[in-house]
Amino acid sequence: MSEPSPIEWSREPLVGVPNFSEGRSERVIGALEATLSGCARVLNRHYDTQHNRCVFTIAAEPADLVDSLLAGAAHAIDLIDLRRYKGQHPHIGALDVCPAVWQEEDRHDDARQAARKAAKGIAALGIPVFFYGELASDPERYERAYFRQGGPAELARRMKAGELKPDLGPSEPHPTAGATLVTAREPLVAFNVELDTPNPEIARAVADGLRESGGGLPGVRALGLPREGEGAQVSVNVHDPRAVPLAKVVAEISRLAAEHGAKPVEGELVGLAPEAALAGYPDDPPIKGFDPKRDVMENVLG
Repeated sequence: MSEPSPIEWSREPLVGVPNFSEGRSERVIGALEATLSGCARVLNRHYDTQHNRCVFTIAAEPADLVDSLLAGAAHAIDLIDLRRYKGQHPHIGALDVCPAVWQEEDRHDDARQAARKAAKGIAALGIPVFFYGELASDPERYERAYFRQGGPAELARRMKAGELKPDLGPSEPHPTAGATLVTAREPLVAFNVELDTPNPEIARAVADGLRESGGGLPGVRALGLPREGEGAQVSVNVHDPRAVPLAKVVAEISRLAAEHGAKPVEGELVGLAPEAALAGYPDDPPIKGFDPKRDVMENVLG
């Protein structure tokens, strides 16, 4: 029987955005960055102590990108124990989300192949893998929320009961590292918006009205979260930032917040944003620490 043909990778860089369930230990975050940088260029690192999450944006030729993602997944098993996890961000794994990202349509297939190859390697580490987004094996598995509902404990129960089977890997979560969600996708924007209210219920109401599933903006996912001190936060993912730029998102947040006597006071990018996402962005609310040379994907990739 002949061996399968090797993947014919493009040599152009491809982007990956691994999300880890750790945002408090600088030692762990630094160790993960060092591991990822062994095979890829780290373009951006963002972590948050309350979300307890770190998001890296990395770039490399596809084969090297896969190697970097697998090295990060293996190191996360050693560094992160979900049994001790405390944080606000929904999650099911130490390496929680592992997307390969294409920017141009002619790189779409490269991203799909890279995501699937990374998924096989992650599963070989003893971690169940679930495909979501365009790689989902069933329409109901398209959204990350489908897997995250109830957190790691509920995931373990669903898997043990046979209600939820992984696409690859063992039939139960890894005892300390949980499971990993894998996809290939276009660039999205993760964006946090702080409100001038200490009431998290207002943030949740704004998020409910903002997200697509609640009749809000297309391709938008949102959560309302409490923040330390006197604020509350709307945490947003914009899946098509060209069609729905951040200017439109903050305008809608402003409108919804005003219904509850609140307003947005500051935005924050989580990772890099494509240039189109920032078209027409207003002066208010300002984006915390924004530097187009550092925060716009096209500028960082060169």
